[in-house]
Amino acid sequence: MVCIQDIPNIIIRIRNRCKVDESVLAALAAKLEPCRFPKRTLLVCDGEARGKAFFIETGITRSYWIVDGEEVTTSFSTEGTLVFSMDEVYYGKPSEECVEAIEPVLAYSIRVADLRRIVTDNIDMAVWWGLIHEDEYRRLHLSHKERLTLPAAERYRAFARQQPEACRRARLTDIASYLGITPSTLSRIRASKTVF
Repeated sequence: MVCIQDIPNIIIRIRNRCKVDESVLAALAAKLEPCRFPKRTLLVCDGEARGKAFFIETGITRSYWIVDGEEVTTSFSTEGTLVFSMDEVYYGKPSEECVEAIEPVLAYSIRVADLRRIVTDNIDMAVWWGLIHEDEYRRLHLSHKERLTLPAAERYRAFARQQPEACRRARLTDIASYLGITPSTLSRIRASKTVF
């Protein structure tokens, strides 16, 4: 059985966002199952409904769509964050997105039904759930705005400020995909002495 002490990064991330009672965190931990994902393994797969969401304790993941046979990176998730298929959690449909471990990941899975019950039955967790969705909406809004209005070098600078861990740990090709530029353009930007 998982206890709070087993998941320090997850607990810190939740508590940094809002106050959640210790007993609620213990109840959440009791619903978690540890799972390890080697580098390049899929946690969530396009066309599948696995019935699980994943809290990342260690490691980093990227989410992507497959468009015309190409992987288009949509986000990165690091320690303490929750990753899941939006299609599955909200609409009960198979995922249209993939979530891949960029490096070895220690995650804790929770059944989608259990997660929904916890955020429905507990006000602290309901507030946390709302706040992480507000954060994600804001990230998407900024990302969309930056892609439409900023030159490539400025997009990279904004990304590096907003997601320094992903900037440091993700593959160049995945970052380039996220920014909507070619890997060679990103290489030139990174090599430039005027990036920061």
